[in-house]
Amino acid sequence: MRAVDAPDRPGSGADAARVRDGAPTPDAAPGAPGHTAVVARLSVVDRFLPLWIGAAMTAGILLGRAIPSLGHRLDAVQVTSGTSLPIFVGLLVMMYPVLAKVRYDHLDSVTRDRRMLVTSLVLNWLVGPAVMFGLAWLFLPDLPTYRTGLIVVGLARCIAMVLIWNDLAGGDREAAAVLVAINSLFQIVAFAFLGYFYLELLPGWLGLSTVGLHLSIAKVAETVAIFLGVPLVAGYVTRTVGERARGRQWYEEKLLPKLSPFALYGLLYTIVVLFALQGHTITSKPLAVARIALPLLAYFAIMWTGSFFLGRAIGLGYRRTTTLAFTAAGNNFELAIAVAIGVFGVTSGEALAGVVGPLIEVPVLVALVYVALYARRLFARPAGPEAA
Repeated sequence: MRAVDAPDRPGSGADAARVRDGAPTPDAAPGAPGHTAVVARLSVVDRFLPLWIGAAMTAGILLGRAIPSLGHRLDAVQVTSGTSLPIFVGLLVMMYPVLAKVRYDHLDSVTRDRRMLVTSLVLNWLVGPAVMFGLAWLFLPDLPTYRTGLIVVGLARCIAMVLIWNDLAGGDREAAAVLVAINSLFQIVAFAFLGYFYLELLPGWLGLSTVGLHLSIAKVAETVAIFLGVPLVAGYVTRTVGERARGRQWYEEKLLPKLSPFALYGLLYTIVVLFALQGHTITSKPLAVARIALPLLAYFAIMWTGSFFLGRAIGLGYRRTTTLAFTAAGNNFELAIAVAIGVFGVTSGEALAGVVGPLIEVPVLVALVYVALYARRLFARPAGPEAA
């Protein structure tokens, strides 16, 4: 899951390369020649990501049928959080490259924009989880494991592929990178508490049944700390050491392109293993899997559209409005899968709900890139960089 990293300043060599490659520059007008096909500007790997995910699902189902004892073999060696070693490695591999992309020294570039920062925090940590909670109960009142899995997805705020969608739509790269860093740090602190609130406390207040749900908040916190904390520290150390040793240009143009594909490799590997263990459930209950997709579709539509028009209403300008919309709509499925596996088990319905997520998110957010580029005409021509 490769993201194109931000240039240091407008007009830099990287920015000029974007013009040559057909990517829209911040001041490009809607419908200008710079607006080439979005899909054509994706790498071959990213362009066919839904296909790779589908192929990984198919391979996993076939593998599970070919090796009925696979589950016992995977659980033979367990590491912390009760996760088998093969799953543990796959989850860490897909998280690390994403967090190595973040520019941790640019936190103040967005924190000075109080409108964007406060709005993003509200959308990500108050509105987003609440919307997913409502949709999960609305669409899946009779499927508690899938419902719980979707709520966990809603709590995992996007730190990965949002950089790709934001860049394709001409959003503010630096703002996206900083919001990713803030979400990464915030998740370590807030995820377990929000999990307790939305999975136990709020349903109890509303008189909703949580029969069969045995949630350990300590285990959720431990899982988040391990599967987000470890790669976060590794990503920070990698960037810090790499830039000090060889400089930022070498780090972002030479090292990151080599690291980035491993996020996808880790995701596909994890999906193969999950579907090898979930194959019987998937093939025997295709309607249930389809029902997981419906609230996800509604979630992306509500969060992206609402955030986009909110950004325009508070005067952020096109670039930061686009960044606000994509960071609010996207979810960190890697972390959601890790939490579901660590807390509920690799063969759980919660884990399956997390796995279905990226299959739905990728084509939907690609479509929303087109919507964003079309909606650019709603904005007046920017007066300066911050307004853009």
